[in-house]
Amino acid sequence: MSCEYRNDLGILARRRIEAEIIKPIYDILVRDIGKARAQAIIGEAVENAAIEAGKEFADREPGGANIQSFAALQYLWEKDDALDVKVIASDEQHFDYDVHRCRYAEMYHEMGLGEIGHLLSCARDSQFIIGYAPEVKLTRTQTIMCGAASCDFRYAVAPQATADKKS
Repeated sequence: MSCEYRNDLGILARRRIEAEIIKPIYDILVRDIGKARAQAIIGEAVENAAIEAGKEFADREPGGANIQSFAALQYLWEKDDALDVKVIASDEQHFDYDVHRCRYAEMYHEMGLGEIGHLLSCARDSQFIIGYAPEVKLTRTQTIMCGAASCDFRYAVAPQATADKKS
């Protein structure tokens, strides 16, 4: 693993710091412009940041970013026992897994940010992959953050991207 990815501070700890900064901003936005608009602003900012982070990670991949290099990065999100993950499939076309415990969700709820936890964490997933490997798409039908028993992550290389590589 490339040394650029090493960081003593795990993603869970970084998300806590970010949330501590975002919480008072969110509270003021709700007060001044309403909950819906505040959530839209926070959501847009976090999604844009996730795309940029994906691009930065992709730029560090010596062999280029793809679904396999993405799967190899998952330890970063699991660090500090942040996620209890069961991998279902991992190959050149798919990376499928379920999350059975999410400390990100637990943390946001404990911080009183449960109503926007999906914006601060879950919404990043589909946007990060856009920046990292745009040919890979995420399908997810449920999250622990929004009350499900598990999260179902299904990453797949888009059919057009597969056809383009064969041409």
